[in-house]
Amino acid sequence: MRMYVILAVAALLLIACLVVFTDRYVKTRRHAREERKREEIAARLAAVVEQAAQEQQARSTAAETSSALTTVLPAIQAQERGPRRVA
Repeated sequence: MRMYVILAVAALLLIACLVVFTDRYVKTRRHAREERKREEIAARLAAVVEQAAQEQQARSTAAETSSALTTVLPAIQAQERGPRRVA
């Protein structure tokens, strides 16, 4: 009878250890998957930020070019225009 109790306790310990190890394994896999997902999101975000920076640089360059052209060839102001005369 005493041997059955020892076997039952040993079986419970074995099952408990298996449950704990399985839980740790699942948590480790989940953590690795989440970490991989975070890295992918960070890479995509970095690409978007780089693209936005390039677009901003292009806009800034276009604005500077337009400004430089306006200083060389000023636009016709509304006050300078007289009424149109149609023949």
